[in-house]
Amino acid sequence: MLFVGDDWAEGHHDVELMDVSGRRLAKARLPEGVAGIARLHAMIGGQLGDDVEDVADQVVIGIETDRGPWVRALVAAGYRVFAVNPLQASRYRERLAVSGAKSDAADAHMLADMVRTDSHQLRTVAGDTAGAEAVKVVTRTHKTLIWERTRAG
Repeated sequence: MLFVGDDWAEGHHDVELMDVSGRRLAKARLPEGVAGIARLHAMIGGQLGDDVEDVADQVVIGIETDRGPWVRALVAAGYRVFAVNPLQASRYRERLAVSGAKSDAADAHMLADMVRTDSHQLRTVAGDTAGAEAVKVVTRTHKTLIWERTRAG
């Protein structure tokens, strides 16, 4: 098993990979976008090796959001992704350190540890079905048409 904490910011992600005993295996600051997600996949692949058949059983990721292209890429890759409510993360951080100090690297560590120990209490980010994706496309198109009609008026 591999546990990943992903603390996202506006332009980057601080990530930490942790094993089942809580030992840090790797950490990095990754850029937002395709280059960053590719580096994350490489980090995970480097730890798991080539003989992994089902990554959903092997890779668990904690991140403080449930939307966006980065999260969609994680879900599409087959990882089990848990959306951690920022308030839950804050309370967990208080459990670990009394100072209340916050840093991106420390939050990545905390998120990895949180999914390692408490994932049974967290909400999994589910991939959308084809029907749900179709509804999103129709809804966005409807919104765009309304905006265009308003601009034309």
